[in-house]
Amino acid sequence: MNIGIIGCGWLGKPLAKHLNKNHHVNCFQRSNTSNSFWENELFIICISTKDNYLQSLQDFLIKIPSSSKIIFTSSTSVYKEFDTQVTEDTAIYKMSLQKEAEELMQKSKNDLLILRLGGLMGKDRVSGKWKSVSAFADTPVNYIHIDDILDIVSGLISQNIYQGIFNLVAPQHPLRSQVHHKNAKDFGFEIGSFTKSINQRTVSSAKIINTLKYSFIHPNPLKFWT
Repeated sequence: MNIGIIGCGWLGKPLAKHLNKNHHVNCFQRSNTSNSFWENELFIICISTKDNYLQSLQDFLIKIPSSSKIIFTSSTSVYKEFDTQVTEDTAIYKMSLQKEAEELMQKSKNDLLILRLGGLMGKDRVSGKWKSVSAFADTPVNYIHIDDILDIVSGLISQNIYQGIFNLVAPQHPLRSQVHHKNAKDFGFEIGSFTKSINQRTVSSAKIINTLKYSFIHPNPLKFWT
């Protein structure tokens, strides 16, 4: 299959390399796409929410042929209004940039698969090792390791699943303080401060597990970097 990846950042580049084992993959930055790029059978959109995000998505939809399939990487931030467990069937009422983006994509005539990614972790992204943030609400984490993202996307493509919505989140949800304390010890950085929170939101990954019969490579965020 010919696949075009829009957004060659932290996720797009390794995704292109991973999928290129079995497909022909083109990976381009938003500002550097040639006309031939828009001839791909499948497009995977994994751009950041910066720089005119919604307008960029609209521009992509104009260029992507209606016969092409789209995988759109969204975010579990669409569930921000909830403080309990959520699934793909949870009705979302509060508008956010990410929800607005999903609704925009859903207006297209293409086969559309929306992947709501948890906090992107793995490799150089170490939870708690932030330069600009030192105070945290001590809530359960909803993280996903990049290895699992690559594996799941590959599995969805191999099973020709190009419609619907899936949460991509590790099935275990330790407290943020637990993850940060372990990482601070393992990587030698100063631990931040934590405040108790009544928010106990966890994002269920049961649907993707059941659909693909998937076993997470990294199910526990406490062991993402070991």
